Amino acid sequence: MIELLNCIVLHGTELEPYWCDRFVADGDTIQQLSLREPCSSLDQGALVIIPGLYNCHTHVGDSCLPDGATGMTLEAGFFRPNGYKYRELAKRSEEEHLFHIVNHLRYMARTGTIGHVDFREQGVYGSQLLRRAAEETGVDSVILGQFNTLPFSAEELQQNAASLSPEAIAELRSILSVADGFSESTMNDLTDPAWIQIQEITQQSAQFRAIHCLENEAYRNESLAITGQGDLERAIDRYQPHLIIHATVANDAEITLLSATHANVVLNPRANANLGLPLPPIAKLMDSEANLLLGTDNGLLNSPNLLAELDFTYKVAKSQFGDAVHPEPKEILKMATRNVGLFLKDRGWGYLEKGLPADFVVLDFTQAHLRASRNILTSIVTRVTPEDVLATVRRGHFLYQAKEFAQG
Repeated sequence: MIELLNCIVLHGTELEPYWCDRFVADGDTIQQLSLREPCSSLDQGALVIIPGLYNCHTHVGDSCLPDGATGMTLEAGFFRPNGYKYRELAKRSEEEHLFHIVNHLRYMARTGTIGHVDFREQGVYGSQLLRRAAEETGVDSVILGQFNTLPFSAEELQQNAASLSPEAIAELRSILSVADGFSESTMNDLTDPAWIQIQEITQQSAQFRAIHCLENEAYRNESLAITGQGDLERAIDRYQPHLIIHATVANDAEITLLSATHANVVLNPRANANLGLPLPPIAKLMDSEANLLLGTDNGLLNSPNLLAELDFTYKVAKSQFGDAVHPEPKEILKMATRNVGLFLKDRGWGYLEKGLPADFVVLDFTQAHLRASRNILTSIVTRVTPEDVLATVRRGHFLYQAKEFAQG
């Protein structure tokens, strides 16, 4: 049992801070929440309990290569078959690779993250490796597999008529027997008939589909040249993804499409900035009906620290809105909590109520830089650091526990 007294809890789907006389998690469930009055500020500090964070776009497979692609373009660093990432991953032993992935997941837990959606390269082997790491650490890894090598030649992709071979379909089914779903890098990696086949197969098995769209103008332009549709429109028509990654260069018409379909869209502003790409139109997307999530992208490119992502996203959004009022900080925090629950359903609710899974993070707001916060939600989004995380708990089990946190 985990019991906390006289603390502050972000309660319910709106993440409202309340004083809480007694917070009890027993087994895998929140058993008691004795709430008092709302609390927006502090004078003498307190422990603050927030929902566990979900990082909705990672590539933990390349965590063994931190900052290895510095100075490289997106194509040179990350594209198949000859990008830096793929060349280097092929050199790693299974033991070394697993070591780095496990440590990457443990760092995520250290920073308040209980789960992530990972885009796992290297076919069946890659998905199996991450499954082992997730079991070792307790972090919830939603694994989206990828073909080990692209199943079409450049000529076949240009002709856009070939279907998946029996061998490719067999590999896909093997991946899906380990992973939670599928995602190739871009719509331009496969033909339209292949995307339709994958949509049908994953729909039959009720598994996730995801895709990187509009990370740069080339994604759209190449798709237009081959099919007459941009990559986003093509993805929605042919593949019906549950998750769309990036939308970095989404124009007004594409944002309208994302809004009309209530798409789950994962923003990655730090990674985009690190690659010299435009920042995503966060403000316009926040004004739409799209469901916005956050991701840190490649382990070799970025630290998987969602606390840093929340801070950066909030400040970029404020700059884009062009005033001091918008957005509300809780709307940014929802991108790593409540909004994720709308995507994952009962796998990750994204908020705290009695009877829900015990998925939460304990923050130390007795620290000097937090104890007199005038706006607790803003301080969570902009000031909390990994050193302020006392515990990360998933389904009642500690993924991380600071030495000074004497619980459990």
